[in-house]
Parts: sequence; structure tokens; C-alpha cells
Amino acid sequence: MNLQGRTAIVAGGASGLGAAVVKRLLADGARVAILDVNDELGQPLAAGGGDHAIFIHADVRDEASAAHAVGLAEEALGAIYLCVNCAGVGGQGATATAEGALPLEDFRRLIEVNLVGTFNIARLAAAHMIHNDPDPVTGERGLIVNTASTLAFDGRADTAAYSASKAGIVGLTLPMTRDLSPHGIRVVAIAPGPFDTPLLAQLPPEAIEALGAQSEFPKRVGAPDEFAALVAHIAANTYLNGLAIRLDGGMREPPR
Repeated sequence: MNLQGRTAIVAGGASGLGAAVVKRLLADGARVAILDVNDELGQPLAAGGGDHAIFIHADVRDEASAAHAVGLAEEALGAIYLCVNCAGVGGQGATATAEGALPLEDFRRLIEVNLVGTFNIARLAAAHMIHNDPDPVTGERGLIVNTASTLAFDGRADTAAYSASKAGIVGLTLPMTRDLSPHGIRVVAIAPGPFDTPLLAQLPPEAIEALGAQSEFPKRVGAPDEFAALVAHIAANTYLNGLAIRLDGGMREPPR
């Protein structure tokens, strides 16, 4: 897919991986709608894109809020050809300890934001993409890129809720692909390892360094620009479809 002049929506685009994707897509000539609850970061990021970017306050968990945002993005910038889902939250906690069980609300929150929110935006974007004119060369009408995690495959202790929310995104990939391929819409998930984002920055520096050392090469955590570069490559490579791509420097998460 040639992104030049085409519209993309980036959910969770105000910071972290999403912000890096926004910057890369704008550099590649796309028009970008940033969907996020963080107005303070999202509005100036959109302003930096001039007429090619807008910020829309949207809660990915809420059906009405998300539907309004996707519709407004298309109305303002044109037919949506790319949807990138980066909205997500983190959280840790053992399933149960001697002090008691993990609060069910902690589990529910991660599923609601990370999994339900991803599916909510993806389904709404797909419903718009189905009506796009197909690319004259590839026949493609759209692409959805969802953000999973290596913890979907290699869940550490204390990450049952987070790992389940991201494993759900991996599980969505093939059936969603099979639903949408007849319409010329691809679906790909990216499963990043530890990346230099505000979420990771909550850890002490020595903990971040230790995480980076667990990768095979290079011995560091990922850079958001590397995630954004993979999104751009997926867009360009029409034969990528129906899979989750690990982006982790060869890391395999230890049990603890």
C-alpha cells in the first residue's frame, strides 16, 4: 500500500509507540487522525502535522466515542486505508497470593482497554474500509495493524491479566483476516518486547537495562522508531497478512 495522500487512524497515537507511528506516517505522506484520551499530548502532536493531522479525543472502550472518532476522521481527512491500534495500559499482579486473589477489576480493566478497545476500533475501521475503492495495482482496500506483546507468548509471573489481553489480540488476527480478506483488507499484529516508552519508563533505570540485556542482539530495549518502521513495512508489503510478528531482538521472556 502506498501511504502517500491516504488516511490513517492511530489509536493511542498521542504517546509512546503510537506517537512514533504518527510521525512516521506523516513523514511518508499520509494524513493521520490521532485517537487518544490524552489531549495534552495529542493536540500538539497533531498541530505539528499541519493540515495532514487531526487529534480526536476518543475512548477506545466506548462504542459511541470510538464510532464518532472513526467517522470524524474519515469526514475530515478522507477514506481510511490504514488503522493502527496502539492504545493500551499495563499492569501486574499475581493470580493469587497468601493475601488473596487478584482483584477482578484489575483483570477486567486490562481486557477492556487492550483487547476490547483494539477490537472496537478495528471493527469500526474495517466497516469503513470495505467501501473504499480498491488499489488499482494490488486490489487492497485497507490494512489493520494491532499491537500485541511478546508476553502473549511468554507470559511472566505476575502478568496473567496483561498476557491474556495481548494473547487475545494474537488470537483475533487470523479469524479477523479471514473475515476481511474477501474485501481486500489485511490484518497483522505486531508483538513487541520491551520498548522505550512511557509505560516502560515507570521502571527503575537498572530494571530497564536488565530487560534490554535479555535480548539476543542488540542488547537493549526497542526504540519506538523501530516499531513505526515495521508498521511502514507492513503497509508496503502486501503479502504480509494474517500473522503476529515478534519485534524483540530475539528475546524470550523468562518466567520471572
